[in-house]
Amino acid sequence: MLGLSGLSSIRQVVLPAAFPNYLAGLEQGWAFAWRSLMAAELIAVSPELGAGLGQLLEVGRTLGDMSLIVMSIFLILITGICVERLFFAPIRRRVFRARGLLVA
Repeated sequence: MLGLSGLSSIRQVVLPAAFPNYLAGLEQGWAFAWRSLMAAELIAVSPELGAGLGQLLEVGRTLGDMSLIVMSIFLILITGICVERLFFAPIRRRVFRARGLLVA
């Protein structure tokens, strides 16, 4: 580690080496949390918060309104893609570029 010791070796070697895996874990954690939120909205409703996307999907199923079901699924998909593209992708590109794994 080129003479580094203690806290400086952790800050300059260990944390930068672990960051790509940490970022991948954050992405997986967000995806799991998003799916869990949709599942929870199918089960429970909060009148104070109003109807969420999961509840909108359940209402469409209850009413047999296929257009509402498809639109709910589409909105869930668009939200997931937007979070990945606007939040995680720029960070991932920056990390890969800093490590020479991505050509500019």
